[in-house]
Amino acid sequence: MPPKEPDSGERRPAPYRARTGRTKPSRAIRRLVIWYRRNAAVTTIVDTASALVDTASAAGNVAGSVAGVAGSMAGAAGTVAGAATSVAGSVLQPLVFDPLRRLQQGPGGVESLAVGDAERLWVAVDGMGGDHAPGPILEGCLRAVELLPMRIRFVAETGPLQQAIRTMGLQDDLDEAVALGLIQIVPSGPSVGMNEEATVVRRKRDASINLAMDLVKQGQATAVYSAGNSGAVMASAIFRLGRLPGIDRPAIGALFPTKDPDQQVLVLDVGANMDCKPDWLHQFALLGNIYSRDVLQVKRPRIGLLNIGEEECKGNDLALRTHPLLVAEPRIRFAGNCEGRDVLSGDFDVVVCDGFTGNVLLKFLESVGSVLLDVLRAELPRGRRGKVGSAFLRSNLVRIKKRLDHAEHGGALLLGVDGVCVIGHGSSKALSVVSALRLAHSAASHGVMDDLHALQGSGADAAAACG
Repeated sequence: MPPKEPDSGERRPAPYRARTGRTKPSRAIRRLVIWYRRNAAVTTIVDTASALVDTASAAGNVAGSVAGVAGSMAGAAGTVAGAATSVAGSVLQPLVFDPLRRLQQGPGGVESLAVGDAERLWVAVDGMGGDHAPGPILEGCLRAVELLPMRIRFVAETGPLQQAIRTMGLQDDLDEAVALGLIQIVPSGPSVGMNEEATVVRRKRDASINLAMDLVKQGQATAVYSAGNSGAVMASAIFRLGRLPGIDRPAIGALFPTKDPDQQVLVLDVGANMDCKPDWLHQFALLGNIYSRDVLQVKRPRIGLLNIGEEECKGNDLALRTHPLLVAEPRIRFAGNCEGRDVLSGDFDVVVCDGFTGNVLLKFLESVGSVLLDVLRAELPRGRRGKVGSAFLRSNLVRIKKRLDHAEHGGALLLGVDGVCVIGHGSSKALSVVSALRLAHSAASHGVMDDLHALQGSGADAAAACG
C-alpha cells in the first residue's frame, strides 16, 4: 500500500461520493488508469482473465448441482457466477485482445438490410476481372445479394470458377443463392488478362467483360461491374454500349471522402483519358453535375477545376483554356479553381481534371488509410498499457478506417457511356466487391441515365437535366 501523507492539520473536504452519493465517472477512469500504471499486480489479473471466466462458469455449474441440497445457496452462487462472467467478459476482454488487430480484421461495416424480392435489380458482374478473380469476386457477390436489393448474373469461365468454388468452400452458399434465384451463372470464353491491350476485347468476343456488357445492352441487367483491366472495360463499354450523344470521351469518376463524414466529392477523370482537351473537361463537369445531383442528392453541386492556384491566370495550358468554358456554362454552378489541398475540404462537390492527374490523386489517397493506421500502431505505447489506451480509442479508429479505406468505396463510375458501369480496383476482394455493387445499385436505381440522355436534347430538356 502507498505510504500515508503526513497530516497537515487542515480539515479536508468530504469526498465527492460522500457529499453527492454518486461516483464521478471521469475521476474513476483517471484513477483506474493511474492504478494500472503503478500496480504491477494488474498483469496477473490480465493474464488470468480467461481463467476467471472459466472459473465463473464452473461456479455456476457447481451451484446447479448443489441446488437439490441447498436451493437458496445455489441460486445465490448462480447469480454471482453470471455476474462474474459478464464483468470478466465486458471489462477484462479489452485488456486481453488488441483492438487494433481486431480493427484490421473487422468485416467492414456494411449494414444488413431487409430486402424484398420485388425491389431487386439485376446486375451483371465480370467474374474474371481482377487480380484475385474469380473466387473473391464470387464471395463478394454472395454477400451482396444478402445485404442489397439486387440479383446478379455472374459471368465467368467454367473451369477456373469451379476450381475457385472448391478451394474457397463456396459451393453450399452458391447452391442456396442459385436456388433462391439471387445468382445466375453465365459461362464465358477466354477472359481478358490484366496485362493485355485494351483492344483485345475486339478479338475475344466471348470474354466475360463483353458478355456482361451485352447483358446491359439487351436489358437483362441494369448495371455492370468489373474489377478487370480498366482500359479493356472502357473499350468494351464503348464498343458494346456506345457513348452518350454529345460525349466525346467517357470519364472515370471516383468518390473521395471529405472532412465532413456526410459528404463526398466526385473526382473525374481518374484514369480513362491521360491527355485531355478543354472540351472534354467541360463535358466531365456536365456528367459530374448530373451524377452528384441525382445520386448523391446534392441540390446544386459546386464544380471545381483542379489547378495549382485559385486565380484564373494560373495553371497549365489545359487549365487556362478550360476555365472560361466552365465560367460560361449556365447549366452548372462553377465554384472556381480547386487546389490540391481543397479537394477533401468539402468546399466542392465535383472536381474535374485530366486522367493522369486524377489517377495520381486517387492512388495517393488509397495509401493514406493504411499509412495512418500504421502510424497510430507505431505511436501507441506497447504492451498492456498500450492495449488499454487503444481500447478507449477503438470506436474512433473504426470510423477513421471506414472513411479512408478504399475498400469501403469499392469502385468508380464510368460516366459517358450508355449504361451504368462501375470499375473496381484490380486488387478487389469481397468487401470491395460489395461496396462497388452498392454503388452500381445506387446509380441504377436513381434514374441517372434518363438525365444523362437528356443532356444533349433540346434546350429545355438539357436545362432540366442539369438542374
